[in-house]
Formats: sequence, structure tokens, C-alpha cells
Amino acid sequence: MADDLPSELDVVILGTGLPESIIAAACSRVGQRVLHLDSKNYYGGNWASFTFSGIQTWLEDCQKEDESGEPEIKKEDILENEEALLLNQKHKSVQNIEVYTYSRPEDSEDVQDVQEVGALGVNLELLTTESKESDPPTDASSENSSLAEQPNEAAGPQDQPPPECAAAADHEESAGSGSAATGDVSETDPCPSAPEAQRSVTYSDIVREGRRFNIDLVSKFLYSRGLLIDLLIKSNVSRYTEFKNVTRILTYHDGRIEQVPCSRADVFSSKQLSMIEKRTLMKFLTFCADYEQQPEEYQDHKDCTFSEFLQSKRLSPSLQHFVLGSIAMVSDSTNTLDGLKATQHFLRCLGRYGNTPFLFHMYGLGEIPQCFCRMSAVFGGIYCLHHSLRGLLVDTQSSECKAVIDSRGKRIRCRYVVIEDSYLPKNTCTNTRYRQISRAILISDRSVLRSDTDQEISILTVSPDDEHQPAVQLTELCSSTNTCMKHTYLVHLICPSTKTTAREDLEPVVKKLFTLDSEEDQDLEHEKPQVLWLLYFNMRDSSGIERQTYTGLPSNVFVCSGPDTCLGFDGAVQQAENIFGQMFPAEEFCPPAPNPEDIIYDGEPILPEEPNPSADQTEEMLPESTSDAVEEPPTE
Repeated sequence: MADDLPSELDVVILGTGLPESIIAAACSRVGQRVLHLDSKNYYGGNWASFTFSGIQTWLEDCQKEDESGEPEIKKEDILENEEALLLNQKHKSVQNIEVYTYSRPEDSEDVQDVQEVGALGVNLELLTTESKESDPPTDASSENSSLAEQPNEAAGPQDQPPPECAAAADHEESAGSGSAATGDVSETDPCPSAPEAQRSVTYSDIVREGRRFNIDLVSKFLYSRGLLIDLLIKSNVSRYTEFKNVTRILTYHDGRIEQVPCSRADVFSSKQLSMIEKRTLMKFLTFCADYEQQPEEYQDHKDCTFSEFLQSKRLSPSLQHFVLGSIAMVSDSTNTLDGLKATQHFLRCLGRYGNTPFLFHMYGLGEIPQCFCRMSAVFGGIYCLHHSLRGLLVDTQSSECKAVIDSRGKRIRCRYVVIEDSYLPKNTCTNTRYRQISRAILISDRSVLRSDTDQEISILTVSPDDEHQPAVQLTELCSSTNTCMKHTYLVHLICPSTKTTAREDLEPVVKKLFTLDSEEDQDLEHEKPQVLWLLYFNMRDSSGIERQTYTGLPSNVFVCSGPDTCLGFDGAVQQAENIFGQMFPAEEFCPPAPNPEDIIYDGEPILPEEPNPSADQTEEMLPESTSDAVEEPPTE
């Protein structure tokens, strides 16, 4: 309750997205008193993950008209020389929602029943079509390994510690309540398990098994040497996490999906490259790994695009396509230096945890903000969901925020306020021009590229037909990630918005790779996956907006942006570290948390330290040679 909240704190944070959650953990860890609020009843904001029924509730909330009036602050709460800055209570950052459901003939009655009982609960366009039965893939077993680095091809056994086997932790399936996982990286077993009886998955199956889904609002992977992995390891938050390796990187080239060779072994075993192309590609990648040592190779091309630089290196069109879209993952307009840096980063991430540079968080990416919230709570952070702020009380002389008024009308004094940008009042955003992200989420019955195992985690780059349009990034998750039920795949598509709605941006790619109409004749050899459920929406992209763009903000109020279109999490981590550094420049950012056995709780007796031995005693305790071991005396 509001009356139970402290009346004075060091930091008040509004919003539980990833940057805000990292800041909360960093502040609590160095002893600051933190109050972390969110007007929603779940963690993560636009970084959240939902079960299938949870995503339906989220869609309902996005469509609802907010009937609450403007917040009010009582005059007696505003002291002399203070003025109130009311916050936005109608933070709409998602729009243009369109939902489609595709059912099979045997599912028509069940779908009708589902609609009658209101399982969808969203008064949106519901398209029901018939589709033929399909042969779904089978499940496979998996192995887990610890977050210690795995040796890559170039490293010897002493350079990297070997992987340690660990079992996957149990996880609560309900949305918004993540349990502490093992801090593991899981790698798919190359030998699939014996196939089960194959059956067709229907939409009613998805509704019944909805708790097996963890659907992310964002579409991202973690670079194995990215800022987020480094932060998880440094802060010991990795003890709450569990990951799986991304098993393959794909590209859409010449009308078909191909696997991109990443490692040396992949390059020379590839059947889609000639021997000359293999040697050319290996030579180019070797150069990119330490291009700074060979400036003469690129000095004359600094003002050129990376695409033109690749042509000057006599890479074939196929190799240019692989490097540009699936290794560097940059556009045709990217300059040479940025392209080389992106390629080098890709290569340095290879081999740390697997054959690709990427990791995916088990149970969805919405678990990551919760992990940092968990760390903040361990060190004293106070959490209140479904609890917001009415406004800020600003000193007119110093232009600093002196206190906040919460949604229950309580005044709370604080030194700093961190706020997610959707809560900002409109009059502070008059000079701000937001970009938009186009998103699509779909559930399909098979992979876009079949393989020997049905437990592939894939990332696919689809280059645009028009050079003025951005590429579309597609991620395909299997059931072993615990984000979807068996015999289905959860697919995310994302690109910067260039048209009015997300459907206009992404529908051409969806139709190119998937089947929406069961009446469509397909070649069995090139049969496309059938879509069972499809969602389009646009999300606001506020990344890259400088703080000074927001007008009238107090000097001790800091703004966090939402998700961006980048594949990794470096932007969110860098933003959190910058804000923390401005608040507490003398403090370390997210220092390592102690192990549970090293924590001394209040009231627990402290054992006296053993006296240090004298110099003579120390000399007597030393072994005669360095090869002798010091043995402890046996206990009586």
C-alpha cells in the first residue's frame, strides 16, 4: 500500500524495461535506496514476454481507451517555490495492431467455441481460413553447459576453460514470475531423439497449450561478447539466467533459403560455394579479424560504402550477399569502417559458446529485466507494480525535482528520478520526432528450412527488393527454448518502419516464406510452413534521442528509451551505464554480487578471525618444495 512506502528515498524509477531494471540493480548494489514502480501489472514494459493468453490480454489493454482523467496533485502537497510537472497517464507506444488466425478444417468448430467464450478477447480482425494437414517436426533432447567460455578453434585448452555440464532449472510458467535459473548456456544435441507420432497442430491446440508459449514483444539475440553478456557475468546476475545457442544463420538468396557458413569448418564444408569462393571468403574474413593492423587495405575506401569495398576485394555476388547481410548485418549504405567493425565483432563472438555468435534466453527475453529486478530486490530495492506517479514536484529556483507524488497521492522525497519515456508529459516532447518499428509475430507448424533435427534456433536475413527499403530480420525459435509448444515454431520479424503500418512493411516477406492460404498449390519439395496465428503491430523507437531534446525536464530527472531495431542489447546497457554514471560518478557500475554463502545477515553472529601466524610459524607451515601440497590435519 502507498502508506507503507518510505517518505524519502535516493532514487525513484518509473518503468521496468531493461534499461530501468539495470539502473535499479546498479543503484541498489551500491547501497542506494531505490523505489521501482510500474503502472502495468507485469514486469518489462515493452521488453516483456507473455503466454498466449497473456498476449491476448495485452492486446486488449492496447486497444482500450484510457478513461482515466488527467492526474491531480493537491495544492497542500506543493510547497512554496515548487511547481508540479504532471506525467502522462496515457502512454501509448504500440499501434496499428492486426491479428489473424488461420485454422484447419478439423479446427473450425473448436475455433468457433474459442471465440464464443472470449478466449481471444480482442475485437480485432479475425481471419479464419482452412489449411491442409501437415507433418510437424519432432522434438529433440538438449544438453546444457555452464556460462564459462568454450574454447574456439584458435584457442588452446589453457586459453578457455572447458564447458561444465549442468541441468536445466525448473521454471514457473506463469507470466511475469520468473524463477532463478541456472546461468547456463544450452547447446542443441546434434542427434535428435526418436520421432514421436506425428500429428497436425491446430489453433485450438495453441489456445489449450497457451501457457507453454513465452512471446516476446522485442526481437533480439545476445552477442556472446556483447555488453549484456559481459554485464551478466560481471554482476553475477548470470546465476538467474539460462541460455541456448543459436544454431544456424540463414539468408534468403536467389529465391531460396540458404545456411550461411560462419566458421572455417562451415566454409570448407559448404556445398553452395566453389573452391575459389571458399578461399576468397577465408582470406577476407582473416583480414577483417585484425583489419586495424592493415590500414593500407582500406585507407583508399574510407569514403566508400562497405558494399563498394567488398566489390573492390573481388568477392563474388554470393559472397557479398553473405558478408553484407548475414555476417556484418549492415545495409548497402553503411560506410567501409562501420562494415569492417561489424564484421570483426561477428568474428570475435564466434566460438565463445558455440558455432554462431548469438545466444537466446530461455523462456523469452522478458526474463532478462526480471533478473536485474531480482538483484535489486535482494539488495533492498522496493517494487510496486500497478503503481505509478502522478507527477514531479520541481524547485523553481534550482530546477531540480525535490519529490514525486505517487498514484495514491503520497509525497516521496528523492534525489534522482529515472523515467521511461512513454510517461513523459506531452509538453516536454514537442521537439521530439520518434521513429517506428514494424513487428510481426507468428506461430507456424514447421521450420522455414528443414534439417536433421527439429530443434534449430535460426536467424534469417531477408534483403529488400528495393534498395531504399531496410532488410527484415527473422528469428525462428523452437520448442526447446521454452517459448512455444512442441511441433510449433515461434517466429519474429522486425524492421524499421517505412510505411504506414507494420503489415504493409512485413506482409510481403511473410507471404514469401510462409503459407497463409491452404488452397495454394505447393511443390512438396519446397512446401512452406503454414501460419496458424499472426500478429502485426508498430512499436515506437525512441532510441538515440538526446536528453536535451526533451524540454522543461528537471536536471536530476533522467529518461530511458524503449527497444530499438538493433539485433543486440548494447544500446540498452550503454544507456543504463551512462545514466548511472551521471548520478553516481564515484561508484562502480554493477559490481559483482557476493555469493550467497558469503552474505552475513543482520543478527547473525560473526565468527572471530583466526590470528595471523607469525613469520616463524608461517615458514614452518610452508612445504619443502613447490610440488608438495599443504595437508590439513585430521580432525579428532
